Amino acid sequence: MGAMRRAKLEVRGVSLDLYNERTRKSLPVLRDLDFEVFDGELVSIVGPSGCGKSTFLNAVDGLTRVTSGEILVDGRAVRGPGPDRAMVFQHDSLFPWRTVRENVMYGLDLQGRLAKSERRERALALVELVGLTGFADHYPHELSGGMRQRCALARLLANEPELWLLDEPLAAVDLQTRNILQDELLRLWGDERDAGTRRAVLLVTHGIDEAVYLSDRVIVLGRRPGRIKEIVPIELSRPRRAHRNSAALGRHVEHIWNLIRDEAARAIVEETA
Repeated sequence: MGAMRRAKLEVRGVSLDLYNERTRKSLPVLRDLDFEVFDGELVSIVGPSGCGKSTFLNAVDGLTRVTSGEILVDGRAVRGPGPDRAMVFQHDSLFPWRTVRENVMYGLDLQGRLAKSERRERALALVELVGLTGFADHYPHELSGGMRQRCALARLLANEPELWLLDEPLAAVDLQTRNILQDELLRLWGDERDAGTRRAVLLVTHGIDEAVYLSDRVIVLGRRPGRIKEIVPIELSRPRRAHRNSAALGRHVEHIWNLIRDEAARAIVEETA
């Protein structure tokens, strides 16, 4: 990282257990996570099914408490949700009774910092930015899965968070749409702009190819309780579009897959047993 870059997110010795009220037992989910995400950097987390990826993202968002260690955003400990972070989920979580424009306006409405006319104008600009021109007055059930995820991304952008948290945001769409939305996500993030204009992003995904294609670094977790097996720097230039089918990208994918292949197979057996 360059000398002037600072850590937006710091994860210091984080372990996390989840308590089951019914069984009255604690399930160890994560152990001893330690890493940083810098301003302007896109970092992905991959690992076997059930290794705690999404649980960790919830902890960064302040929705789940860690058992030990600490999570810092801009040097401040995370104690709960805050406007400096925003999450996009695998399922878009749009309000079905709000139109596209109204969904994008939701965070702005809560903040109340702008006049309603300004909120509407800003929401409409973002609707157009994410490629939903002409659909501002449509409801979520009238949109395709890919269009709903575009709306969710516009809602995130409306709040101008310093840290984007993306939990499998493209997993629910078909492969062709997923590839298109990957490029759209990179465009909105600033893949073709100077790194100083980009936000910090932490992405959870099951797709190793997706992680490599999008990211500056990939954090590889092992089976639950999830521990960091390796942090893999992705040495591909930006913009990334030229690398989608490159041999270099394939080598990164193969390396990461070899790190988790056996554990991923065991996780599948455990899930189906």
